[in-house]
Amino acid sequence: MTARSTEAATHAAAAPEPAAPEPAAPEPATRETAAREAAAQVFREERVAILATLIRQAGDFQLAEDAFQDAFEAALAAWPRDGLPRNPSAWITVAAQRRAIDRLRRNRTMSDRAARLAELIRLQEQEHPAPGEPSAIDDDRLRLIFTCCHPALDPSAQVALTLRTLGGLTTAEIARAFLVAEPTMGKRITRAKNKIANAHIRYQVPADADLPARLRGVLRVVYLVFNEGYAASGGDQLTRGELCTEAVRLGQLLVELMPEQAEVWGLLALMLLHDARRAARTGSDGYIALGDQDRALWDHARIADGLRALEKAVRLRQPGQYQLQAAITALHIQAADPDATDWRQIAELYGALGRLSPSAVVAVNHAAAVGFAEGPRAGLDLLGPLLADPALQHYQPLYATYADLLSRAGDQAAAADAYRRAVSLTQNTVERTELARRLDTLAEH
Repeated sequence: MTARSTEAATHAAAAPEPAAPEPAAPEPATRETAAREAAAQVFREERVAILATLIRQAGDFQLAEDAFQDAFEAALAAWPRDGLPRNPSAWITVAAQRRAIDRLRRNRTMSDRAARLAELIRLQEQEHPAPGEPSAIDDDRLRLIFTCCHPALDPSAQVALTLRTLGGLTTAEIARAFLVAEPTMGKRITRAKNKIANAHIRYQVPADADLPARLRGVLRVVYLVFNEGYAASGGDQLTRGELCTEAVRLGQLLVELMPEQAEVWGLLALMLLHDARRAARTGSDGYIALGDQDRALWDHARIADGLRALEKAVRLRQPGQYQLQAAITALHIQAADPDATDWRQIAELYGALGRLSPSAVVAVNHAAAVGFAEGPRAGLDLLGPLLADPALQHYQPLYATYADLLSRAGDQAAAADAYRRAVSLTQNTVERTELARRLDTLAEH
């Protein structure tokens, strides 16, 4: 939601009264604080929408990002002095357009500089959108995903660039998700931006015939944006609600665009079913495990929407990984209580998921589910190869799962070592606190 200022109108009464004294001007420190808070709100809530529009207008990722940052810094300088604009989001958009024009004028190395300048100047001078021109910026975010997921780009670069631009994730956060070094990820993102600019890849939702070639990348991007929102890789909060909301919104746009694609419905179902439990995942004491959550706090209307989306996906008879994950989540939610969870079926679904879309994440979850279905020793057997994999030595969920299985198998000393390893690998404060609590609980027994 865009931050907007409000105006109050006063009307004279029938009998004149003495004029009320003018309100005192805010103290400079108060004005500066208010301005910074408003700018931060626009940055947090409108950054993606403004940036997506700027990329379409400027035709260049780096130019749009630099211009947006210039505009944000200009707001921090101007708003404490001049007061908050009536529409902060529009102020930053226009300011960013002007900064982009300034940067283009100074950059004489771009082959199509004149065309980009002409387009930006036309847009800047246009007070209202021309008839028939799209005015809603929601579609710009969808166009941005499809641009990033062009088949000319390496799949990992597609996802990384979109997470950086659309999700606002730092290069370090993306690097952790891909289990690579931060400099390596930075180079991938830079190369992807340059290739889009140099190859003149168009900023648009492709024609129907071209959608399948990009769909896999698009779905993965939305999925990873949601994942970062649902379980933040760093920071003091377990969740980043704005990313969850944005990913669900994009999923809803995708089912409107491609209603005959089962995996689009499957991803939407998965996100809705998880997001419905967001409010119950933390409390005054921190993290709350699924089995201990207050189900009254679950959003049951959202759960119903998720289950309907899953039904639509299944009816299309196009099996896929997101449908399998949604089915697993549905089994957790539909169990009458934690003890009634059908772990055998969940383990079977994870096994099928591992065959369809193998990954370390799936393998760890499969081992955890088998540990509940067949006993912790069975789960530990499955974790053995993963623990020996050098690429997973810094993968925190692996060691957290290992610790839990060891604890339930009765090997408390080894479990404590595994929990210490998991704590050392955790960047999120809420998760680290929970893992440390479990470690302390082991010491008490």
